[in-house]
Amino acid sequence: MYEVLSIGEALMDFIPVNPDAERLEAAEGGRITIPQFEENVGGSPANVACALAKLGVKTGFIGKVGDDPFGRTVKGVLERSGVDIRNLILDGAYRTPVALVHHSPEGKRFTFYRNGQTADTHFEEEEIDDSIFADCKVFNFSSFPLTSEPSRSTILNAVLKAKESGARITFDPNIRLSIWESPEQAREVILQALTLADILKISEDDFHFLFPGMDDREACEQIYLENGTEMIIITKSDRGCYAYVNQDSYMSSAYDVPVADTTGSGDAFLAGVIFNIMKLNKNVHDMSSVEITVMLDFANAVASLVCTRPGAIAAFPTPREIVLCMEKVPKKTPVTNTIDWETAI
Repeated sequence: MYEVLSIGEALMDFIPVNPDAERLEAAEGGRITIPQFEENVGGSPANVACALAKLGVKTGFIGKVGDDPFGRTVKGVLERSGVDIRNLILDGAYRTPVALVHHSPEGKRFTFYRNGQTADTHFEEEEIDDSIFADCKVFNFSSFPLTSEPSRSTILNAVLKAKESGARITFDPNIRLSIWESPEQAREVILQALTLADILKISEDDFHFLFPGMDDREACEQIYLENGTEMIIITKSDRGCYAYVNQDSYMSSAYDVPVADTTGSGDAFLAGVIFNIMKLNKNVHDMSSVEITVMLDFANAVASLVCTRPGAIAAFPTPREIVLCMEKVPKKTPVTNTIDWETAI
């Protein structure tokens, strides 16, 4: 029925359209300049589902939002993006979570309007139809809905059912500490969820939070030995990524593009990885070094292109745009390769 299922949060992101505007204190004869925000549907699993649908993958989304204007917008955007939304629940008893995106010299930050009254925290196991797991090849989730019950158990049980049905499990922790009771709770729950993943995509910040004091290869070797995780990728913003696959290390640089907004770039990267896994249709252990290189460069191209436009879902590129980026756009760290991208993808 589905090639890929993505489960978890869908929310409304408010992204600044004039991020350089400063808040000025009101004074006699003065005025206040306030940043303007544009609403965009977001949430890591929802973003991944939309990016994959744009790449031609048959994708479904499982989640819960409020039956409110934001929730109905989420439903419409996912549906227009080509994502199957039969398993997206609109619940009139709760609200859709909202996030404000802030840009500062320290980087991008989120302020979440989410509590026990938002729908994503009230996702019940009986609301998921077990028949959807049949024939699913990849099942994707994040840590956002794992902050509290009943959603935590609902998501983790769904992951287990998908795994038992033969799906590969992809996991991006996408950690937002402000929504957790404590950093200790976040670390404990996320490390437990990580044991279910076949493919782990993790940002550099999340990596250092979960594995403080460890270098890339050391931590990846530990994850592989303890959990058998087939593929571990650490994304490093404009420095590309480090990957540990088949007990070998790989590096891939980001592409040198003008950056407008980085929202959704990590989700786009993961979608690029999943797309290649679907296309190859082979076990990770059987992937050649060239296939792994193509996969990482492709994922970096998807992520880089998303950064050139504001928002996430609206910014996801087409396959042709990705190929042109890989062929024509230089990397931030120059590399030498002789791969024919048109043929390889």
